[in-house]
Amino acid sequence: MLIDSHGRKVSYLRLSITDRCNLRCLYCRPQSEWVFLPHEQILTFEEMFELVDVAKIAGVEKVRLTGGEPFARKGFIPFLARLHAKYPSLDLRITTNGTMLAGRVQELREAGVACLNISLDTLQRAKFEEITGVDAYGLVRAGIDACLAAGMRVKINVVALKGINDDELPEFVDFARDLGVDVRFIEFMPIGYQSRWSRDNYWPAKDIVAAVEELVPLDEVREASRNSGPAKMYRIAGGSGRIGVISAVSNHFCESCNRFRVTSDGKLRTCLFSDKEYDVRSILRDPQHSTQELLELFARANQEKPMGYRLLQDRQTNQVCDRAMTAIGG
Repeated sequence: MLIDSHGRKVSYLRLSITDRCNLRCLYCRPQSEWVFLPHEQILTFEEMFELVDVAKIAGVEKVRLTGGEPFARKGFIPFLARLHAKYPSLDLRITTNGTMLAGRVQELREAGVACLNISLDTLQRAKFEEITGVDAYGLVRAGIDACLAAGMRVKINVVALKGINDDELPEFVDFARDLGVDVRFIEFMPIGYQSRWSRDNYWPAKDIVAAVEELVPLDEVREASRNSGPAKMYRIAGGSGRIGVISAVSNHFCESCNRFRVTSDGKLRTCLFSDKEYDVRSILRDPQHSTQELLELFARANQEKPMGYRLLQDRQTNQVCDRAMTAIGG
């Protein structure tokens, strides 16, 4: 079991499938031109499958597949199906921008996927293009509708951007209540290479909750599972939907952090606010490597896992992380 020097147990792995993405979100990868990682540097699906194998041995119970945009990688759904077939009890999740979902929902259901996290930072088509650089709002809404029609659980991730999407709070509350989905507001974090983070756009979680409570009564929900994630959730009175906030900046949750991240090029990161990386790929590509080598790397990395909020405090005037969020995997 992976228990670090602060008593935190790793049970959750976030694995980036690819650094490629078809959007250029202002908080993630705003440049019109971007050099993606060479294909040979990206972990193969076989290498990723072995990585999940070892993570399971180490006590990981939940795996979230992210990007970039995971559906941008050919063969992603068959990879999902293979993982689910071998580990039916594994809590397997996906985070996607939703632009490539329509027409694939039945295939996803057959692969064993029952829940999706979909990024949607606005309910307005013009503003969607302003935030993402692409006119794809209709594609995302079609994907969400298809998932709901197929009986899948949907969680909507909204990066909270003061001065950009804070005026849409009533519409997001209605969206959650009318469709019966979770809408989770994520504090804008000063993370990622060339992100357009600005304190002027920072909208803290406590202000979001207070603003929602002026619109509808909320009941806080106590999540039972240790793998339920860092969101603080609230049930909307009179509806089946929920509102959540993820307060990564204003009210850190480092004491309960239970996750590792592995980038698409095979670098293990123990903390979102740290650029310290451990080379998993070089072990996986050594013909003589063993499961024990990977377990020992996991154990060493975990013992060096920092309290991320301290790193953030040390660099309050600067952004943290030298990689783009598409490469880190969120």
